[in-house]
Amino acid sequence: MSQTFPHQLELNTDAPEERKTWFADVILPVPIPKMFTYRVPVPVETLIQVGSRVVVQFGAKKVLTGVVGRLHNMPPLKYQARYILELLDDTPVINPVQLQLFEWIAAYYACTVGEVLNIALPSGLKLSSESKVQLHPEFKRETSSYEFSEKEIIVLEELASKQTLSYNEIGNLLNEKNFYQIIKSLIAKEAILIFEEVKEKYKPKIVKRISLSSKFSQDPESLAHLLDVLEKKPKQADVVLHYMQLLPDYANPDTNKKGVLKSRLSERNISVSAINTLVKNEILVEFEEVISRFATAPLNTETKIQLTETQQIAKDAVYTHFQQKDIVLLHGITGSGKTEIYIDMIQEALGSGSQVLYLLPEIALTTQIVIRLKKIFGNQMGIYHSKFSDNERVEVWQGVLNGKFPLVVGVRSAALLPFDNLGLIIVDEEHETSYKQFDPAPRYHARDVALMLGKFHHAKTLLGSATPSIETYYHASTGKYGLVRLTKRYGNAQLPDIELVDIREERKRKTMKQDFSSVLLEKMEEILAYEEQAIIFQNRRGYAPYIFCEDCAQIPKCKQCDVSLTYHQYSHELRCHYCGHHEKMHLECEACGSSRLKTSGFGTEKLEEEINFLLPQAKVQRMDLDTTRKKNSYQQIIDRFAKRDLDFLVGTQMVSKGLDFDGVMLVGILDADRMIHFPDFRSHERTFQLITQVSGRSGRRDKIGKVIIQTTNLKQPILHKIVSNDYRGLYEEEIAEREAYQYPPFVRLIRITAKHIDKKVSQKAAAMLGELLRSFLGDHRVLGPEEPLIGKIRNQYLINLMLKLEKGINLLEVKKKIREHSLELLQEKEFRKVKLVIDVDPH
Repeated sequence: MSQTFPHQLELNTDAPEERKTWFADVILPVPIPKMFTYRVPVPVETLIQVGSRVVVQFGAKKVLTGVVGRLHNMPPLKYQARYILELLDDTPVINPVQLQLFEWIAAYYACTVGEVLNIALPSGLKLSSESKVQLHPEFKRETSSYEFSEKEIIVLEELASKQTLSYNEIGNLLNEKNFYQIIKSLIAKEAILIFEEVKEKYKPKIVKRISLSSKFSQDPESLAHLLDVLEKKPKQADVVLHYMQLLPDYANPDTNKKGVLKSRLSERNISVSAINTLVKNEILVEFEEVISRFATAPLNTETKIQLTETQQIAKDAVYTHFQQKDIVLLHGITGSGKTEIYIDMIQEALGSGSQVLYLLPEIALTTQIVIRLKKIFGNQMGIYHSKFSDNERVEVWQGVLNGKFPLVVGVRSAALLPFDNLGLIIVDEEHETSYKQFDPAPRYHARDVALMLGKFHHAKTLLGSATPSIETYYHASTGKYGLVRLTKRYGNAQLPDIELVDIREERKRKTMKQDFSSVLLEKMEEILAYEEQAIIFQNRRGYAPYIFCEDCAQIPKCKQCDVSLTYHQYSHELRCHYCGHHEKMHLECEACGSSRLKTSGFGTEKLEEEINFLLPQAKVQRMDLDTTRKKNSYQQIIDRFAKRDLDFLVGTQMVSKGLDFDGVMLVGILDADRMIHFPDFRSHERTFQLITQVSGRSGRRDKIGKVIIQTTNLKQPILHKIVSNDYRGLYEEEIAEREAYQYPPFVRLIRITAKHIDKKVSQKAAAMLGELLRSFLGDHRVLGPEEPLIGKIRNQYLINLMLKLEKGINLLEVKKKIREHSLELLQEKEFRKVKLVIDVDPH
């Protein structure tokens, strides 16, 4: 079935007089490879458009929200088309360019358009179905041959008066939890029917407002008489007087018409009952108003960014490259003022009438930048990220559709919003791994999707980073992208002084205090003495990576995953960071019964405890996934640190994300070795990126900051490249190795993972698929099967195949073969429950 997307239904005026039947190919948010064809009901033939949402039945019981992908006159050959149940939109919620992008994502990342739609469309724009009960149309109790219990009669009488009841309403009516037997009995007696009532999930935010009836607001004599009458009713009099205080200009019809919030009127011990009585007596008028979930902020049109000479030269160079190329890399060191250049370019793009998308890798990075952007762009700016509620995300989606938000700042999913006039895309910190979606499908990379989005819109894309990904820098170095460098920090700021500390030597001299070297601890004491601030970085949350028995060396492991359980002291429990399993801290060894259990290694929680012990006068706060789960918790920690309420911020990679604090003069990195030696071809690149980014938080203004890196090997070349900020040296070394051993950007990688509860089945499935692919691709392009570093997650055993595909090979043909061979494999009875996960460009 074709997946092209014509804009609207076209009537053939030259056709014969007989009536044509119209069909819609609908994209459903389920992992099926093709669109499903439905019949268009006659009443909506002239209304339905490509990109509109429709409600359809899928399978025997499912009711789904789909999106019209194509309209035509061809009935499906293999099945009879059902009717569309309902058309939800007068105008499309998804535009043709979006559909084109969704189709590209599905093809490139080897998934289905439905899976793309599922993650793109906010769940508030999807529908939920709720089971409801109604009387059977042919049921008459007086002529029924069945006898009914007392509770069954209660339900039948309620249905006679209310027509329909939900399951919950029946439970409340009968005041009991086990009411399903009653429903089952009534169905058997042919007294009731069950049906699904479909509801919109999105609910606008509604507030109640109160205004003074115009017969009193416009007539002073009537108002005076009213107050005289209310002297005997002091609570009601208080309400009217309080209204007049809140709205002194109540005599102005326009002002009085807007009224005041009911919640505000009921402040100061004002009786809600008295307000309701005045509404009932038509003295006050109560009405509802739909409001935005986002705080309004005026546009500050006078805020024009003043670029330094260096920044202006860089910006001009970007525009010069844009005349020849659609993509430019801005390689600016930490603190060089890339954000100022972004803001200036955004203002110019908006001034020309274009839309702008500003992508950030995760919400952790957005907080400070969003506050700054909001002051400049006001209500022109929409914010889109996963911590927002469904309803908030729907409001941003609709704001982009109707032009309310010409600027969107957001995380990776913001690239899937319904832009129709995109002129500029900015991808900040383009190297960040959090731009890559891991689960569920589509496993897309937002940077690469943004590049394709820019191509579809004929827009310009600016990639920014202090430590670009090797692949991006390669494309810039070879002329595919434009390249602009910013090598000086903004203002008088200097790069921090980085010092390497040999903790192996310190342990020999016994100068280590817990996990802190004497050099780092001395600098932390100085920070306290000078009332400055420090960031302590450890990219591992929890208290300790694992506990072990000192007698038998047993290490508690997750029962569902092939990993040790991490000890969290705050909750006094062991947790798996892969599946979420948790259990109480063991009092004795499960293997030998010994009580001699000891923690090993350290996470952010342990470091927080150690600082409190070593420097009891210090104010310490931890910032990791455990302390930032709530919507505003991250912002609260940032605010405390910005106000100097804290001396030390201990955190994971969250603390490396573009934060700007005047008081930070020290950054401590406690475990660089673990990052360097991680078994991945990108480990040196990521170590350089992460340590450089977190180091950049130190010494931003007119004072040079200090960075201390603890290591067991001072001779590691990657550390000396970090000390000298030698990105070019890192790049040249990495690119030479990748060319020699055939890794990106010289080849494309596709990882296929076989998952099953039986390890042998996973191994056999991966081996068989590997053989099928080798027959098409050859031995040298198919690596594996092999067990990954973590071989079991959520009771599923994982076995990987890795495909290395050189330039020039037809990727679409390869992905087609992968799908065909995967389907062929899954037809085998033994492998029907195997799950195959295809990850294109794995990170």
